Amino acid sequence: MTGPSSLPVREPTRQRVLRAARQALHVLAVELGTPTEPGTPLFGGVRNPWLRRLPYVVAFAFAVSLLPTTITVLSHDYGLGGGVAGALATAQTAPLLLAVTRPLQAWWVIFTADVVCALALTLVDGVVGRAWPWPPMEIVGYLALMLALSLRERGRTLIAVWLTTGVAGILSEGMTPDGSDGTWVLLFVLAGVVLLMGATLRERGDAQRKLIEQETISEAERARRTLLEERTRIARELHDVVAHHMSLITVQADSAPYRISGIPREAEEEFGSIAATARESLAEMRRLLGVLRSEETERHGGPEKAPQPGIGMLAKLVEGTVRAGVPVELSLPGDRVPLEPAVDLSAYRIVQEALANVVRHAPGARTRVSVTTAADGSRLTVLVVNSPPPAPSAPLEAAGTGHGLIGMRERVRLVDGSLDTGPLPDGGFRVAAQLPLSPPPAPAASLSPKDSDSV
Repeated sequence: MTGPSSLPVREPTRQRVLRAARQALHVLAVELGTPTEPGTPLFGGVRNPWLRRLPYVVAFAFAVSLLPTTITVLSHDYGLGGGVAGALATAQTAPLLLAVTRPLQAWWVIFTADVVCALALTLVDGVVGRAWPWPPMEIVGYLALMLALSLRERGRTLIAVWLTTGVAGILSEGMTPDGSDGTWVLLFVLAGVVLLMGATLRERGDAQRKLIEQETISEAERARRTLLEERTRIARELHDVVAHHMSLITVQADSAPYRISGIPREAEEEFGSIAATARESLAEMRRLLGVLRSEETERHGGPEKAPQPGIGMLAKLVEGTVRAGVPVELSLPGDRVPLEPAVDLSAYRIVQEALANVVRHAPGARTRVSVTTAADGSRLTVLVVNSPPPAPSAPLEAAGTGHGLIGMRERVRLVDGSLDTGPLPDGGFRVAAQLPLSPPPAPAASLSPKDSDSV
């Protein structure tokens, strides 16, 4: 049981109010003394050069027009001395030029000048029957400054500026000259409206800019994902080609002691080592292929069982495209050309992607597919050219995903070839690929003649 001395002592209400007031003043001072991006011009990130210069033009127009008007009104209408009127007018209008890059600092100067001007007007007789504490030209300049502030500073700073303006007006009520028209309520309301409108426009612009940035990032990620998907698909297709050769190596190495009589014991062991290495390579390649396969591919039947196509199947591909409504002419080499499996597969896929693009984007366009070999037998040329689509037809897809051209480039790069694509002057499109008939040069770390003989 605790005694009366252990009970918490309640803080007096006056002290709590004073502490809360000190905290509020501290927050107010921090917000009013911490500008956002000082030195950065308004609209500095806009690409249009004329729009970047607009804040300077507007600030210059306000300063040039308000300076002589303020001097004239303060000296002739309110009766201030010429020197005092000129100094106050300069302090109230010239900082508008500073507001383009440092609006919060400009507000300090202009607000202080406006308060000093209000106090100075109480010492002259011309204020009777006129606006006080803020003359009309001061209200115009102050609202222009509020617009610059709202386009730059954060919300808490804008609230602090608005409340400071209202507090200054409330304090002026106790010393309002007789017969003058109070304008502090008008300025307080108009300043709040301008700050709210400017902050709304700034937040909307920030949201649009972030949306554009996000769309740019998404487009880059989509292009990267498309490229990875195409490379994965090519890797899956080439797996069967490489696996076929590795299987032949394994079978030949295993059967060599039975097919070749009289080979030494060391040679039999060497063939056995070759077969074991080939089997290990096949196992590693199958594991790698399992990583590359997508979940959707595995869900719809697992590994592909059909043999990989080549240019020998182009006639069947063209026949299907003609049934889809695209008139296609096919020209193939007269003699059967021995092709590397990767080149044969790449040639077929390039024609397949090109015809698919014609069906999507130019339905009904006459198309010519030509596969020729160079006179020296060094390269294979694949050419797909389509004319403009008939006038009544419309594209099935206005904008594609980009998979077709990306896939073509990756396949051509795989076999060390070249690709040229682009629109034709008559409105058609052309796809031309040069594929080497001989395999790409071997890496620098190649086998020595002795190792080649042993294999």
